[in-house]
Amino acid sequence: MGSTVHVVRHGEVHNPEKILYGLQPGWHLSERGHEMAKVVATWSQQFEVGAVVASPLQRAQETATPIAALHKLSIVTEPRLIEARNIFEGKKFELGSGVLRHPPSWRYLWNPWRPSWGEPYVEQINRMLAAVFAAHQLANGKDAICVSHQLPIWILRSFIEGKHLIHDPRKRQCSLASVTSIHFDGDGVISGFTYSEPAQALLPPKKK
Repeated sequence: MGSTVHVVRHGEVHNPEKILYGLQPGWHLSERGHEMAKVVATWSQQFEVGAVVASPLQRAQETATPIAALHKLSIVTEPRLIEARNIFEGKKFELGSGVLRHPPSWRYLWNPWRPSWGEPYVEQINRMLAAVFAAHQLANGKDAICVSHQLPIWILRSFIEGKHLIHDPRKRQCSLASVTSIHFDGDGVISGFTYSEPAQALLPPKKK
């Protein structure tokens, strides 16, 4: 029989200034983010979970905490699930109000295929695949839950689907506390994926 590695994006972060926090330490979940994590934990009750694995960043660890507690497991910290590097980390990155308004920033945007402003997509794919397979092995025939970040999750999914890696970030199907479930067959080969949003009711309203 096969099993599944459920890759969860962390919950909402307390970030009123809309900073691109990236790899910076200390960014914690908002109150709504903690509620999202509890909802995902409740959602996960339907599975027999053998491992809970999380990125070392605080927001991922906090999202994993109620999930691990419900399944009576310890969180395994996995550096390969971490957020992607980004040259604009620590700055505002909103169109019209952030770094994109400043011509000196444009020199980092010359190659969207790599991408030139951060960690290469190929590196993200390799480390995320390694982390997912490691979690699959750790769960020992049961399901595993991994908590990671939007861009690495989306790039991993795009690779599995055979889609182009270059994309519009606004169109990623990877909302806060969403789950990209990667299914393995009985031989340990990836057989497909499904996507779900257990915390959809808690998502902040989209800007019109």
